[in-house]
Amino acid sequence: MGLNLAQKIIKEHLISGEMIPGKEIAIRIDQTLTQDSTGTMAYLQFEAMGIPRVKTKKSVAYIDHNTLQAGFENADDHKYIQTVASKHGIYFSRPGNGICHQVHLERFGVPGMTLLGSDSHTPTCGGLGMLAIGAGGLDVAVAMGGGPYYLTMPKVCRIVLKGALKPWVSAKDIILEILRIMSVKGGVGKIIEYAGEGIKSLTVPERATITNMGAELGATTSIFPSDEITREFLKAQGREQDWVELLPDADASYDEEIEIDLSQLEPLAAQPHSPDNVAKVKDIGKIKVDQVAIGSCTNSSYVDMMKVAKILKGRTVNPNVSLVIAPGSKQVLTMLAQNGALADMVAAGARILESACGPCIGMGQAPASNAVSLRTFNRNFEGRSGTASAKVYLVSPEVAAVSAITGVLTDPREFGEAPSVKMPDSFLINDNMIVPPAPEGEEVEVVRGPNIKPFPVNKELADKVSGKVLIKVGDNITTDHIMPSNAKLLPYRSNVPYLAEFCLTPCDPDFPKRAKENGGGFIVGGSNYGQGSSREHAALAPLQLGIKGVLAKSFARIHMANLINSGIIPMTFVNESDYDEIENGDELLLDNAREQIKSGNELVIHNKTKNKDIKVRVTLSERQVEIILAGGLLNYTRKQNESRR
Repeated sequence: MGLNLAQKIIKEHLISGEMIPGKEIAIRIDQTLTQDSTGTMAYLQFEAMGIPRVKTKKSVAYIDHNTLQAGFENADDHKYIQTVASKHGIYFSRPGNGICHQVHLERFGVPGMTLLGSDSHTPTCGGLGMLAIGAGGLDVAVAMGGGPYYLTMPKVCRIVLKGALKPWVSAKDIILEILRIMSVKGGVGKIIEYAGEGIKSLTVPERATITNMGAELGATTSIFPSDEITREFLKAQGREQDWVELLPDADASYDEEIEIDLSQLEPLAAQPHSPDNVAKVKDIGKIKVDQVAIGSCTNSSYVDMMKVAKILKGRTVNPNVSLVIAPGSKQVLTMLAQNGALADMVAAGARILESACGPCIGMGQAPASNAVSLRTFNRNFEGRSGTASAKVYLVSPEVAAVSAITGVLTDPREFGEAPSVKMPDSFLINDNMIVPPAPEGEEVEVVRGPNIKPFPVNKELADKVSGKVLIKVGDNITTDHIMPSNAKLLPYRSNVPYLAEFCLTPCDPDFPKRAKENGGGFIVGGSNYGQGSSREHAALAPLQLGIKGVLAKSFARIHMANLINSGIIPMTFVNESDYDEIENGDELLLDNAREQIKSGNELVIHNKTKNKDIKVRVTLSERQVEIILAGGLLNYTRKQNESRR
């Protein structure tokens, strides 16, 4: 039996374990990326390991999230990241150079390589044929130090694309259709691999739009083959030497298969407040639109921007609509400026933002109260836009641009002839905003601002773990709920004690106060707890508040890994009816905790208030057991290093 695409790359990078779904494997990481929202913490953790120089083939630190400099905090973090990157062998992408995923796709991604990034949308580079995985910052720090990345071997789901897209239908509609079919939980424990004749009609940036939003499926990653289309893209980027053909074997097997006829797709939108709440634009109707935001790592490529410019040319944005546009990289922005497309956007009434994440992560451009905002982004969780009452719809650039003109949500097929934009034969190459690291051995002073505070480190697991249930929440609680990420809080990503004061406040404003008053305790959650971003602050802030464990119906992959890395026990109910019976304030006791963790994956936690035993499952590998016993990955890594001396 032959190998599929994902298995080929994993086999090439496998350090330990067997490629059997559900078993833990360890793979070698070729490249890493960080961004400034998660990067400061990742580099503080890397420094704590005492490794002088990164051991990857290439590591890149991007500044793209915290770019509003309303105070000194963001600028200080940028200076810290630049100096620590220079010292330890990491390339530095300056503010304004672009969004990490867009720039990495353009300038650094290599088919067949592994990429680990401290951002959940790292799978964007799967559009190039990379095995690109999002993870917590500590996992990335370990990989930079030469350590393997551990994960549960996923199943591989093959999505066969047939036919070709009709005019006005885009790659965004493909991934929205997949989200409609599979849901935000449907990709958990899976790699999504694309195949079929339909992929030949999709450019690399279009493929990247699809793999980018694979993160919303909960998938480990998504990947396209590396073929002649990949070669053409890399050639246009002046990097044809990086191309290798990478295809699945003809007799490759898959765990699951879905078939989609591209010719049957219509313009779609994800309605509030979930990326899988998908409907046809024509069926939603002509709702009034207040704001349109075009950009993000999902839809900010040159071709996306050119389509928008052609739609806007000679027209005027509706007077009741605020239109903001953020090209994804300096490369894209410069090309738009040179060919006149940027002038067409500005003339139509668009507001041009810098090449950064911006509104996608709540960094500016919060909509008005109760506003309808159409966004070409990847997430529309409640309140993520910065306005709790806003209704955010996720749409393609075509739907966004047409609706900005009409003032209502509009099926663009009503608008006339669709714009035709071809991929350029060559992109503008100017890497002067990428700073290479200092030569090895050169003295570099690492600059730390006053906002950079020590991060919490857990202690070894005690024999008795007890505390109250401090909060009980429902299904699909996101990392935006656990650790809000708005323009006011993002500057404090290197200050966990401050951030902890806002932990879970969207669910209960009194949670931090109650956690401190009770000396920590437990969180109870529903299904898919911790979906969304890779931010490990959603584990570090609870750790700061003394959280000892989380009991949930199920966990999102990255968040569960981050809890384990922080030494917080992730437990799932064996009987989901126990979720219904447990209440805020219940006193829980995990007795003989160390032996229970060592002896198997089914534990008994006693509800002292109800005088009832609750069976919970703790699904850990042997290595993860040792991490929990040590009180987290940093303690475990230190112990491993000491034992080797």
